[in-house]
Amino acid sequence: MENNLKVKPRTLSGFMELLPNDQILFNEMLKKIQESYEMFGFLPLDTPVIEMSEVLLAKAGGETEKQIYRFNKGDNDLALRFDLTVPLAKYVAQYYNDLVFPFRRFQIGKVYRGERPQKGRFREFYQCDIDIIGDGELSIINDAEIPSVIYTTFKSLGFDSFTICINNRKILNGLFEELNLASCSIDVMRIIDKIDKIGSQAVEKEMLELGVSVEALEKILEFISITGTNDEKISKLKNFKINNELFIKGVNELEQVVNGIRRFEVPESYFCIDLKIARGLDYYTGTVYETFLNEHKNIGSVCSGGRYDNLAEFYTDKQLPGVGISIGLTRLFYQLNEKNLINNCKKSIADILIIPMTEEIDSCLNIATKLRSFGIKTEVYFANKKMKAKMKYANKLQIPYVIIIGDEEISTGRLSLKNMITGEQSTLNFEEIIVKVKNG
Repeated sequence: MENNLKVKPRTLSGFMELLPNDQILFNEMLKKIQESYEMFGFLPLDTPVIEMSEVLLAKAGGETEKQIYRFNKGDNDLALRFDLTVPLAKYVAQYYNDLVFPFRRFQIGKVYRGERPQKGRFREFYQCDIDIIGDGELSIINDAEIPSVIYTTFKSLGFDSFTICINNRKILNGLFEELNLASCSIDVMRIIDKIDKIGSQAVEKEMLELGVSVEALEKILEFISITGTNDEKISKLKNFKINNELFIKGVNELEQVVNGIRRFEVPESYFCIDLKIARGLDYYTGTVYETFLNEHKNIGSVCSGGRYDNLAEFYTDKQLPGVGISIGLTRLFYQLNEKNLINNCKKSIADILIIPMTEEIDSCLNIATKLRSFGIKTEVYFANKKMKAKMKYANKLQIPYVIIIGDEEISTGRLSLKNMITGEQSTLNFEEIIVKVKNG
């Protein structure tokens, strides 16, 4: 007996699939990010989605290791990449002798994490990374260039109101050393990070419960309460009466980065020092960045990263300092789309739909090929339907122009072009159609 049971089509939770109109918009955003990265001379890189587990897990531990998709195929212990930084470290160590330093690369690709899926967070998602890797040393001017890339990228995406927040981990580490809190600095910063959510009184309570002294607590609260312009914050940090060498070095680096960002002509209104930014506590060693959309801060940071001392320490003895950022494009797209902050009305890629009115379609195919050679995206409608259905097809996909080709058009070389937005219809030769479509 034939089994007519069908498998229910469904997608795993935590994996994003888009309808064509959303996918078109997603691809446009991805393309703009890539073009922005290329504008600054970053080289493209694509690493394998699957790596040997021992390579990917060289530094992993704790929650990261629990989230990795790991499996065996034959005798190989394999894993899916969980970010683009570890594969970059492997790549630079492996091809060190073939690369030119500083090595500037961008990579846009999918990564995988077995997190508990929830709204706006995914198990498979695109990251858009740039990194600048030095050989032994890397000038601080590179730290200042990164905000320039962020500014250019988000401007190209159509955002006008965002802030690139910067800090320096040396300042925080130096402060904790001075207050004898180095051993619990991670816990201290996690509590500080909650100040906007739970308020200062609750932060004070948690700090004291952690064992932070009253004197140290007062100094920390004074530190994170520093306000003013970027220059005023730098001045207050210099006069903060902390003699720790690491703290002083961090303040000097932060000042250099602020001045450098200005040299890259990023408007002052788009970046600011935020002393509460403390991302990557066990990874970043200098400048750190987080970028927020001013009117939608609840989305969280839309672009983050920072400076690290040694990218590939688990693969080579070479000292490879670097600085970089990442845009989590899948999550950003989802959040913006949910809030109707981006326009996904485009339903087709085609500029023109050619509708044959005769069984002889060679002329239609020839015209389509010629249009494509001029960079005009062209689709030919092959289905044997009535004219009303053909026009309905063009309308549903919002294709802006339709060319109708019958025997008369083939014999005269003059084609009927209809603007599907305005309804205007005109008879033009091929050259006139090119001008009309390209000029809108």
